[in-house]
Amino acid sequence: MSQGIVIASFGTRYPEGEKDIRAVEEALRAEAGDIPCVRAYTSGIVRKKLAEQGTDVPDVAGALDRLREKGAEDVLVQPTHILPGAEYEKLKAAAEKKAPAFRSLKVGQPLLSCTEDLLRFADGLTKAYPPDDGFTLFMGHGSGTFADLVYPALQEALNLAGRRDLYIATVEGWPALDDVLGDLAASAVTLAPLMLVAGDHAANDMAGDDPDSWKSRLENENCAVRCVMTGLGREAWVQDLYRRKLRALLAQDL
Repeated sequence: MSQGIVIASFGTRYPEGEKDIRAVEEALRAEAGDIPCVRAYTSGIVRKKLAEQGTDVPDVAGALDRLREKGAEDVLVQPTHILPGAEYEKLKAAAEKKAPAFRSLKVGQPLLSCTEDLLRFADGLTKAYPPDDGFTLFMGHGSGTFADLVYPALQEALNLAGRRDLYIATVEGWPALDDVLGDLAASAVTLAPLMLVAGDHAANDMAGDDPDSWKSRLENENCAVRCVMTGLGREAWVQDLYRRKLRALLAQDL
């Protein structure tokens, strides 16, 4: 074996969330054809919790080591991260440290990396969530970095498409729930994760019974709330966008 691909995700300890990741991995494996693929999780906390349950998932460095041990000389690292934020930068740094061990090593882009990505993604959302009598509020993670500007840019793309019933806020970045809450009061609201995985944030921060959850806060504003509990990973159109990313990377002559 001279080629190999690492499919790197943040990771999850939720079985349903793992299905979201696996769906994207299967799409990327189909795009990769005969090139062997290895899973990696970038979250140390997730890997530790999985290890305690008897599941071993390597980090990026460990996944690259496994490919090298099998004889891979030319490797790609394709992230499933949404934004080019802090987690993506960590992934790139880990991969670059391993570069001297290979003849070539290239790192792909996260899902939303340019204007074209943003417009394709906005088009996908508008088709996946057709207009109804209420609003849809998407929960993004947020990076706490400059990459958070992707969220208001995506919001504007939705607005320009005439979809002012679709809102975006984040758990740990900007815009926050407080920035949009007033616009949604006394309405029917669908809450949906703007994340690859419907994991801890979706189960607790979005749909939990805690008074601070988005569901509870919206209900306090007299909203009728419905929650979508699947991540973006199981959407065929999102899988196609990830395949496009890997296709571009493979075209760079692995």
